[in-house]
Amino acid sequence: MTPITKLNALGDRIPASFTALALRIFPAAVFLQSGRTKVEGVSIKDSTYFLFEHEYALPLIPHELAAVLATLAEHILPALMIIGLFTRLSALGLLVMTATIQIFVYPGAWITHGLWASALIALIAMGPGRISVDHKLGLDHT
Repeated sequence: MTPITKLNALGDRIPASFTALALRIFPAAVFLQSGRTKVEGVSIKDSTYFLFEHEYALPLIPHELAAVLATLAEHILPALMIIGLFTRLSALGLLVMTATIQIFVYPGAWITHGLWASALIALIAMGPGRISVDHKLGLDHT
């Protein structure tokens, strides 16, 4: 066995559930942290509405609605992904959010958004893994 073959064999021993758990937690943490900056207690900050009106302005959605939807999504979808409940759907929601940010808000941040998208696409493709509520409830075949 060559050294590279041995190294590859070690990589094959990493449990898919561990990989799926990492793919769930780390992108979720990014969105959850962003969501936390938008609120004070349980209220959306005035500065959040200002940002959605001036910096994060989307072409088809009123800024007030966009602020509420984004804030809710950045709290609910990451929490679901972390526990592994409705994981593929949550990852899809965050992927749509990532694409929206990339296209309409920060088109120059494609490397960062590409990393987020890669993890989210992997989750959509492979599912949440065995260490998830989805698996425990039989909602996903992984």
